[in-house]
Amino acid sequence: MIVDRLARAVDDRLRLSPVARKALAKVFPDHWSFMLGEIALYAFVALVLTGVYLTLFFDPSSADRVYHGSYAPLDGSTTSAAYASTVRLSWDVRAGLLIRQTHHWAALVFVAAILVHLVRIFFTGAFRRPREANWLVGVTMLTLALANGFTGYSMPDDLLSGLGLRIIVSVVESIPLVGSWLVFLGLGGEFPSDAMIPRMFVSHVLLVPAVLVALVSAHLAMIVRQKHTQFPGPGRTEHNVVGSRLYPSYSLRSLALFAWVLAVLFALGGLVQINPVWLYGPFAPGQATSPAQPDWYVAWGDGALRLFPPWEFRIAGHLVPAPFFPGVALGGVTFLALYAWPFLERLCTGDRRPHQLLDRPRDHPVRTGIGVAALTFFAALVVTAGDGILARLLRVPVYDVLDVLRVVVLVLPLLTGALAVVLARALRRGDAARLGELTRADLRAAGRPAPGARSSPDEPELPAADRPGERIELWPEGGVWRWRYRDEPAGVAILSNRAVHTEREAADSARLAYPGVDQVTVPGPPPPAPPGRVRTALRRWGNAALGVSLLAAALRRRRERDRGGGGPPR
Repeated sequence: MIVDRLARAVDDRLRLSPVARKALAKVFPDHWSFMLGEIALYAFVALVLTGVYLTLFFDPSSADRVYHGSYAPLDGSTTSAAYASTVRLSWDVRAGLLIRQTHHWAALVFVAAILVHLVRIFFTGAFRRPREANWLVGVTMLTLALANGFTGYSMPDDLLSGLGLRIIVSVVESIPLVGSWLVFLGLGGEFPSDAMIPRMFVSHVLLVPAVLVALVSAHLAMIVRQKHTQFPGPGRTEHNVVGSRLYPSYSLRSLALFAWVLAVLFALGGLVQINPVWLYGPFAPGQATSPAQPDWYVAWGDGALRLFPPWEFRIAGHLVPAPFFPGVALGGVTFLALYAWPFLERLCTGDRRPHQLLDRPRDHPVRTGIGVAALTFFAALVVTAGDGILARLLRVPVYDVLDVLRVVVLVLPLLTGALAVVLARALRRGDAARLGELTRADLRAAGRPAPGARSSPDEPELPAADRPGERIELWPEGGVWRWRYRDEPAGVAILSNRAVHTEREAADSARLAYPGVDQVTVPGPPPPAPPGRVRTALRRWGNAALGVSLLAAALRRRRERDRGGGGPPR
């Protein structure tokens, strides 16, 4: 009763019921892959909740402190305040170790969910118009998540994180002209400085989370405004969304996912040890630990540094150190390519249409091959970051492991990318629904030109030999394109009732309605010949003569009727 009255009072003043009613009626697709973004959102919520608890006990300072606590090997040792408070939080604060490890696991899941969500968007073409801005927002969130994860990893001031911070400082210093200035600006002095931990703390708990909240809000607002994309299927078009309403079905499903994400994260935090800083010891500039591996989301940069040969050269008298190419150039090119990809694909394909239906990876073999090759390349770099562990397990020198990995990181992406292109073409041209259903004939056909393809623009297209008589015919008609399905043996011809502007739109529409049927371009019915002047004049004169004769006959019948009836004319 009280809640109902309060809701009515608020609605009476703010008029929120129409907005809420429209929002609750919003339809979301039912495909499981659309929940990847929600996993990232809920991991971010877990990060905020656990992070607030950790800030109550963490001391972001480089000042010396004498540790006194339950961890006996460090009792009475002088360390930095940041490291001492982290060990104390892990051993002496109630639920401190659970919250700290849950926070760390949530960070790993947050970055992983963003990355997998971005991969799904890439392979399905969800970045195309009108969603280029949302793609840019997503790439920016990935960049900020990587940066914030690294600062949070470095703040405890243990030996392992200090070694990683030393590496990233060296990478930034390798930038010609401005590298040293950037390090001085970021750390407030030379590494290690007294100001670096407080500055990382402010960035980690205030600046980057605030920007992430703003980007998440913008991301969700654009989704609400532009609606969800969806995979092709029965009843799904470019103008609707088929799925579940926000309330009650989708809301219950989303809340259940939120509960599962929290349950899994807290289970990992309580049962799976991660980042035991008390075992690493406090950071000392003159010490290092080996083998040492960072978290997986920055391991690709560490792997690139280990693989790249020690090449250095000078430009205009300025030294370009070896870490510049694997550390700065590789990362810069990677994120620049991510930001530019929607516009590069639009430039290469000429496709400027808005898209609400998603692609299957098989529909764009080149995009699929490039994506698979890139993922293989970075996965090989992540494996390279553990070269010390591989050498220990295999009992071979670490330099031999690096020599093998240098070949793998260059050759394996090319092989996997080419294989992805072949498989995508085989799936697109054949009748197989999944990879496991492909046959040798499908794979051999993938290497040949597509059925009906023209070797020159003037050569007519023909249907495939294995499906005689069944085809999709496309033709231009005035300024638009039309298509029809034709099955000659059955005597069936079905004309599309919707004209489109380009041949590609007609082909996509036909492929959606009749998947797997070959398409040919035909001249189409000839336009009707315009009538000549003589024919037009005769038609006009004939119509006029007919009208005059009909009028005369009507007057004659009226005159005869008046004469025979004897009455006054009506």
